[in-house]
Amino acid sequence: MTGANPRVALFPCTYREIDGVANTSRQFAAFAKEHGFAFLLVHAGPCDEIITDGSITRVQLRRGWATFPLDGHHEFDLLFSRHYPKLLRILRDFSPSVIHITGPSDVGILGALMAHNLGVPLAASWQTNVHQFARRRVSSLLSTWPANVSDKIAAAAEFASFHCAARFYKIPRLLFSPNRELVELLAKTTGKPSFLMSHSVSTEAFSPAFRDRPAGPFRIGYAGRLTPEKNVRFFAQLERDLLAAGNRDFRIVLIGHGSEEKWLRDNMRHAEFIGWLSGNELSRAFANLDAFVFPSETDTFGLAVLEALASGVPAVVSPSGGPKFTVEHGKSGYVANRFDEFAPLLTNLMTQPELHDAMRLGARQRALSIGSWDQIFAGMYKTYERYANNPGEFESILLEDAGKIVNT
Repeated sequence: MTGANPRVALFPCTYREIDGVANTSRQFAAFAKEHGFAFLLVHAGPCDEIITDGSITRVQLRRGWATFPLDGHHEFDLLFSRHYPKLLRILRDFSPSVIHITGPSDVGILGALMAHNLGVPLAASWQTNVHQFARRRVSSLLSTWPANVSDKIAAAAEFASFHCAARFYKIPRLLFSPNRELVELLAKTTGKPSFLMSHSVSTEAFSPAFRDRPAGPFRIGYAGRLTPEKNVRFFAQLERDLLAAGNRDFRIVLIGHGSEEKWLRDNMRHAEFIGWLSGNELSRAFANLDAFVFPSETDTFGLAVLEALASGVPAVVSPSGGPKFTVEHGKSGYVANRFDEFAPLLTNLMTQPELHDAMRLGARQRALSIGSWDQIFAGMYKTYERYANNPGEFESILLEDAGKIVNT
């Protein structure tokens, strides 16, 4: 990169929360600070505050009375744009080369508005499959309705949500997404240049070295929100399938909280509910698993899967979404073609110690082969740099490359 690195203003949908977008945003800010890049971070939080830390300026904006919950950890403030006048002064002083948003949240909408009014190039990440979230939520709400009726309504909600989101993503000039399918889908749907922004994991923070449990039941884990869009009710079916296959010596370890927790507690007998963990406690919990299961079909990447692999824990994932690009089938885990394959695949690991040991090694090697956060963000800065310094030429190049996968 040159001496005149782009001045990035990031408007993430989440920052303080526990999810992949928040984790990626914190990693992005840490990268900018380490390299001394001017970086403005705007996010929502419990109070208004401005904090400067080295080259980073972090602006936290409080949500108000017009806020409603999206789930247990995410909210939307209908009047979040009231922060516009104060933020306008901050952005003018910062003079960003590019504004980057992570989705159509209240924070993201404000960031898009600021970019438009200031004439600053807007970049956006597609981090969440909101249309699939909508389908899962509607299906959950209509679970007592006849299946043919609820399925049609859920499909209509998914269709409408996707097209609304796609219209929003036609606003930015440059798009990033975390898996190859989305790169191609966004390029085709929006007509905008779309690039791959992968994810990484600290192989020091997540490592088999944290494993300290004695011998005992085979521990099958999950980490994330216990909410409908994560398809976590599947774990009750998985428990039944494992028992029907003759497996008895196992536990299903659920790390997280959410609206489906009570249902799961009422419908499972071999489950442990750990709640949210962080730091070394989370590292030990991952390392002490024997297998990781991720039934979500809505995740664009699934960072928890990569954390499991780094911990030396093979993962079994669904055939839809981003995790299928992370797991090497038969080496670091399995990509199940159908949900009824999860139990037989896990039984293989439970009953074949040599296979399990080989996959534990394969999982760790897979995590070690993933590019670092530094490499990922350095690639994004190169993209910003070309775009900010010579927008006309860069735009023509991007249009030629639209739909191609550019691994940053």
